Amino acid sequence: MNQGSESLRVQPPRRGAATPASVPLWRLLQATAEALLAVRSGVSGTAALERVESSLRPGVQSLFFQVLRSLARAEHLRRQLAARKPPPAADALLCVVLALSWRSEGAPYEPFTLVDQAVEAAKRNPQSRSQSNFINACLRRFLRERELLVQRSELDPVAVWNHPSWWIARLRQDHPQRWQDILRADNRQPPMTLRVNIRKSTQADYLARLAAAGIAARPSGPYGVCLQRALPVQLIPGFDAGVVSVQDAAAQMAAPLLLGHWPAGAGPRVLDACAAPGGKSAHLLELSDCSLTALDLDPLRCERTEQTLARLGLQAQIVAGDAARPADWWDGALFDAILLDAPCTASGIVRRHPDIAWLRQEGDVAQLAAVQARLLRTLWPLLGPNGRLLYATCSVFRSEGDAQIQTFLAHNTDARLMASPGHLLPVFEADGQRVPDNTPPDHDGFYYALLAKTSA
Repeated sequence: MNQGSESLRVQPPRRGAATPASVPLWRLLQATAEALLAVRSGVSGTAALERVESSLRPGVQSLFFQVLRSLARAEHLRRQLAARKPPPAADALLCVVLALSWRSEGAPYEPFTLVDQAVEAAKRNPQSRSQSNFINACLRRFLRERELLVQRSELDPVAVWNHPSWWIARLRQDHPQRWQDILRADNRQPPMTLRVNIRKSTQADYLARLAAAGIAARPSGPYGVCLQRALPVQLIPGFDAGVVSVQDAAAQMAAPLLLGHWPAGAGPRVLDACAAPGGKSAHLLELSDCSLTALDLDPLRCERTEQTLARLGLQAQIVAGDAARPADWWDGALFDAILLDAPCTASGIVRRHPDIAWLRQEGDVAQLAAVQARLLRTLWPLLGPNGRLLYATCSVFRSEGDAQIQTFLAHNTDARLMASPGHLLPVFEADGQRVPDNTPPDHDGFYYALLAKTSA
């Protein structure tokens, strides 16, 4: 195919989401580069994808996530190819193509096709048009010298592990035996896991329903179903009717942990202190006839909680308020149980949101740990005698998990740590074998500590 051809239309990539055949590949590359620019400016990956034209979004999302999972490798290769960093738009486009083509295994398109269409994308963009010849020269050189350039990149731990150096160092300190496993899991595509609403179905019945529809799946934990292949929610049987929700296996552990020691038939008064978008609130209501207050700081996120519960046929008192300022929303009646799913670095869900590794700064860890400590101190007095508080974060950093809880226990003699999982590390199933010490398999990274309040 001639360089700069405009005739190439997207065929289904070798892997990834299907895209309408009428969409030129250069448009997908251009939109993916724009999404990368947005993340580099501090915008979340979710928000960056929301800006993409709807007809392009499925294909762009597939490429974008693959780019983020090899971004550090691409940046290292770009530094070898260009001594001086090119303008932002050209640099983003270069890194997109390098991330997609640095290895043949898993590449969505043939490398020469990617290079051809990247040059076309550069010519079509006023911000990178003047750099099209430069981009072409860099990428053609990369194709000629790929083996040597990739070999050199293997000497850079950031390129190999696709995480910032401070992040790698923290994992080595916090998990000296497992840090490499965590990083490998972070760079893999996670499975799609559903939670069965036991008010409307059972795990066994829903698995049978999926099998009848020709959808391969397996059980995951007591309420979960893991799909062999991810599907759009509108194609998931029973989703609109509230039979299932999308929720990672680790997140599905929260509600049973908090309610597992509650007497059968009791209807506890429960606070979900950071509830949006409502997945854990919904699970609490599916498992118990509790009186639930779903609290969140952001009114717009409260609307998402309301929508989540409405789809499932559940009800709660949804309150927009700051969990750190109970005087603004609390009626003074003590809670029997509190779920504190605290704001955190989200270092345990990088495999699901690969932009997180590039948005977080090292200083965020201490800043968020201080927020978590303040929330624990503030909410503990709202818990009645013999009540339970479940502290949860989707983080693998110990300062947001074990260290946080040990400090809290040292300063609160009326708190007792009950049996709870502690740090759950993100894992994947390799060759069909479960990774030891983690059940259920294929879950995100989380931390759970169940605290009991001793009676006066």
